[in-house]
Amino acid sequence: MSSLPSPTNRCRKVLIAVTGLSPQVLTETVFALATRKAEPWIPDEIVLITTARGAENARLQLLSDDPGWFFRLCREWALPPIEFRAESIFVVRRPDGSALDDIRDDQDNLCVADGIASIVRKYALRPDTEIHASIAGGRKTMGYCLGYAMSLFGRAQDHLSHVLVSSPFENHPDFFYPSAKPRIIRSLDRGFDALDASKARVWLGDIPFVRLGEGLPAGLLGGTSSFADAVRLAQRQLSAPMLELRRATHRITCAGTTIDLPPIQMAFLCWFAGRKLRGAPPLLKPKTGGHSEAAEFLLEYRRVVPLIRDTGMTAERLSAGMDKSFFEETNSKLKRTLVEVLGPNGALPYLVLGSGRPKRYELGLGKNLIRLVDEIPSESPSDGVSNLD
Repeated sequence: MSSLPSPTNRCRKVLIAVTGLSPQVLTETVFALATRKAEPWIPDEIVLITTARGAENARLQLLSDDPGWFFRLCREWALPPIEFRAESIFVVRRPDGSALDDIRDDQDNLCVADGIASIVRKYALRPDTEIHASIAGGRKTMGYCLGYAMSLFGRAQDHLSHVLVSSPFENHPDFFYPSAKPRIIRSLDRGFDALDASKARVWLGDIPFVRLGEGLPAGLLGGTSSFADAVRLAQRQLSAPMLELRRATHRITCAGTTIDLPPIQMAFLCWFAGRKLRGAPPLLKPKTGGHSEAAEFLLEYRRVVPLIRDTGMTAERLSAGMDKSFFEETNSKLKRTLVEVLGPNGALPYLVLGSGRPKRYELGLGKNLIRLVDEIPSESPSDGVSNLD
C-alpha cells in the first residue's frame, strides 16, 4: 500500500465536481489532487453535482461494496477519511421538484445553472472553507456553469481545475485512477494488448479565473437569486458609475441599482453631491461646533424632509453646530447601507471619503457623473444654495 503525506488543514477543504454518466472523473480528480508533488490537496468533503442517471452511476460504481472505486482509491493510496456518501450527491431538479435525467433544452440548462450556483454559494459563504471545483465531467453546460459560479462566488483561497488523463486510458469505462500496483484492464480496441492501470498518467490543469465573490453585495452572496439574476447583479457592479439622487423619494440610483435611503443619510449624500456640483472644495471634518457645516447640512435635510414634517430633533442636535461624532456616525451609516446593497467594490465610487492630512472629505465621483434632482422647492430663493437640477 502506498502512503501519502497527511494534509495540513487551515480550512475545511471541499471538492465540488460535476459529472454525467462517467463518474471516473471524480476519482481521477481526487487522485490527481492528492498525489501532486508540489502541494498535495486532499479534500475533507466531496460534493458531486449530476443528473438522476449520473447519480445512480456514481452510487453503483463509486460507493457500492463492489466495485466501490472510491473506497478502493482511498485504501490503495492510504488517503485519510474523506466525507463522501450517497447524501453528498446532489441531483439537479426542475422547478416542480422532479429529478433531471439529462440536459436537453433551455429550461434544463437553467435548472442546472441554478442548482450549481446554489451549492457553490452555500460553501463560499462559509469563511472556513477552501473550495476546489473540477469542471472536467458532465455536459459542457455543467462545466461552464460551475466555472462561472466560481467566478461569481469564489474567494482568494478557492481554485478551479480540469483533470487530464493519458491515452489510451482517457474515457476507458474500466479506468478510475492509476493503481499503486499493476492492474490489468481490457483494451477497447481489437488487436491491442491489455492495459496496465498503474502506467496511466493523470494530472490537473489549473484554470485561472476572476474571483468576484469578496466584492459582491451581501444580498447576492447570501440570497437565493437564480443564476441568471446573479449574473445580472454582478454585471451591474462592472458598469460605469453614475449617481442620480431624488430628494422627494429619498431614493438614489447607482449605475442602475436603486436604493432607498433614510432621510439623514439621503441629506448627507445630497450635501456632498451638491458641493461637488458647485465646485466647492473638499471639506474638513468638523471638530467642535462647525456652524457652517451644520447650516449647509440642515438646508439639505429640509429639502429632503419637507417643512410640514418634523425636523426638530435633528435641528436641535445641530443647534450648536455639527460635531465630529455626528459627521462620522452619519457617514458610517451611509457607507454601511451602500456596501450592503452594492458590495465593497460597487459602493466605492459613491462613498464620501477623506484623503490627505488633515483629511478632507468629498464625494469621489466627478460632477459629470452626478445628477441631483431637486423635486422639492428650496426654502427661499436666497438660501445660499443654487438649484441643482
